[in-house]
Order: sequence, then structure tokens, then C-alpha cells
Amino acid sequence: MMLNYDAPLYRPPSEARSLIFQVTLGCSFNECSFCDMYRSKEYSERPWDDVKAEIDMMAKYLPDTRRVFLADGDALNLDSEYMIKIVKYIREKFANIERISCYAMPMNILKKTSEELKKMNEAGLDMFYLGIESGSDIVLKKVTKGAVAKTIIKSVNKAKEAGYVMSCMVILGLGGKKYSKEHIKGTAEVISACSPNYVGALTLYLENGIKQEFLDKYNGEFTRINDDESLDELHDLISQIETKDEIIFRANHGSNAYTVKGTFPQDKQKMMDNVEWMKQHPEIMRPQGLRGF
Repeated sequence: MMLNYDAPLYRPPSEARSLIFQVTLGCSFNECSFCDMYRSKEYSERPWDDVKAEIDMMAKYLPDTRRVFLADGDALNLDSEYMIKIVKYIREKFANIERISCYAMPMNILKKTSEELKKMNEAGLDMFYLGIESGSDIVLKKVTKGAVAKTIIKSVNKAKEAGYVMSCMVILGLGGKKYSKEHIKGTAEVISACSPNYVGALTLYLENGIKQEFLDKYNGEFTRINDDESLDELHDLISQIETKDEIIFRANHGSNAYTVKGTFPQDKQKMMDNVEWMKQHPEIMRPQGLRGF
């Protein structure tokens, strides 16, 4: 038995085996110029009767489910009491649940009180996936992210203090050639200031439908970085992250030319050495055609 999803449906790579419930459709912000995930949808919140019916159905068919991801891009935009109701019911119906997670935008975390965040966490919402994308306010403004470095840091720290595991994404190449240095410097500063539990580095990939909008918002200032420059950004990002807390770092997404992974702070030098080695061995690069632009 399959759920009748409202396509398109997205989830983080690490939720590949999770059961997904769409509690919202689309994204309430939907203006980031690098993201076309929900451009075809009008944002809406699904009623309790529909959500409950799907949870009931899947509890019969997949009773041993261990992980649940709440879609679409904006589940945290739900009223806190409604989210608590959903999460508690999932925990009630699936006895073996280990983790419930969802995407979270900085503005949605900041709109919740610390008390609301704690109550949702205590009810069983464990983890947020948050897009940092860049720590440069210039770049964030150009891609209409709807957040600045300060609010991103504040939101991640606020969620961590409320008990959440934070998995954050950054995008290599988002500043193009012109803003490359400040993009990486700012991004490393944001990561250092909030130490997410996980950080994933992707490389900019633009779907055809939004490519022109993205370029237009840059007013002709955007020139795409090449694979060597992407490696330089990755090296500089790793070298500039300073943290005493453990951060599991991955640059293994299909959009990346190379794979680098390790844990801060102990693997920092090893990861930098790996990037240096890769610069000498371009033959191990992923084929360009798989990564697009």
C-alpha cells in the first residue's frame, strides 16, 4: 500500500529509508532563487483528518517504521500545538520510532518561542534540516534567502538549546567567482558560531526553470566557478571552520565533483590534506554531466 503523495516530493539524502508524511504542501516562503523544489505548488497545511488517516494506514502496513520525515519544505510553519498533536500520534502508532525530522527555515525557528520548540522536542520531534547556503549577507541577499548570517546563527543555536539535532547544508559556488572568498569566509564563520551536529556541502546546481531568475538577481555579476575553484572553496571552508564541538562534515552529494568527509575538530587537517591530494588527481572527479548547472 502506498501513500498518495502530492508530487513533487523531496527529502534529505539521509532520509532515504524514512516513512514520509506530507503535513504541509509546498513552501510558505518559496523565493530562494537557487531552489525550484516547490515552485509548482501553492503552500497549504493539510487537515488533521487527512494526516491522521495516513498515519493510521501506514501503521498497519509498516508497523516497524523507525524513522519518519515530515514534508514538504515547511512543516515547521505549522502551529506548534498541531505539530505536537501529529508527532505524539506518530509516536503512539509506531512503537519503534527512533527519529522524527523535518526541514526548517531560520525564520520558522525564530517565530517559535523557546518553550514551543522545547514542547515539540519533548513530544518527539528530534531533528531539523536547515539550509545555511551561505554566511555572506551579500550572497544571501542576492539569492533572496530570506535570512542573514546573524539570524541563521541565532536560529541554529536556539534549536540546539531546545534539544534538536541540527543538520545544515551549505552550497559551494553560490557566490560565483566574484563573491567566492566572502561566501566561504562568511559560511565558515556561521558554522563556527553555531556548530551544527551535521554539515553537508553541496555544489550549486540550477534547474533550467530557475536558472535565468538566479542569474537575473545577480545583475550580470555571476560567473560559475569551475571544479578546481570548487575544490579551493572546499579547502578554504574546512580550513576556516573553528569549533570545539563535534561536527560531522560531508561533501559527498551527487552535485560535488569530489567526495570529502570527516569530523571536526579531529579530522580537520586530514580533510584538508584529502582536498590537496584531489587537486593533484582530477581523474577521480565525478563526470560533469551528472552534476549539471
